[in-house]
Amino acid sequence: MALRGDGDVAARVAIRFDEIFESIRICRALVDALPEGAVRTELPAIPAWQLGLGYVEGWRGPVFIALESGLGGSIRRCHPHDVSWQNWPVLEHAIIGNIVPDFPLINKSFNLTYSGHDL
Repeated sequence: MALRGDGDVAARVAIRFDEIFESIRICRALVDALPEGAVRTELPAIPAWQLGLGYVEGWRGPVFIALESGLGGSIRRCHPHDVSWQNWPVLEHAIIGNIVPDFPLINKSFNLTYSGHDL
């Protein structure tokens, strides 16, 4: 686990780099431990207008994904739902009673994505 004793922006950046290096280390360990054999499997044709739901781990938390298939195995709709969507209302409550110049600092302390799709 990447930890720093400081809470400033430089420490946050350093933690991100530590997390990147740890992720690379884990990926290398996983690749080295792969068993021999096929690494790819052909999937059957995907019927049109089918819905698939799932979660993937994002660095802000779980990202919900909704996919709808289209004709010919295409993706008709894709909706990734980032954790930021749930946290924007919390930011509104955090800025109540503060002056306007404090908004950038408060906003960045939450570090929410504006688009909601941090993929």
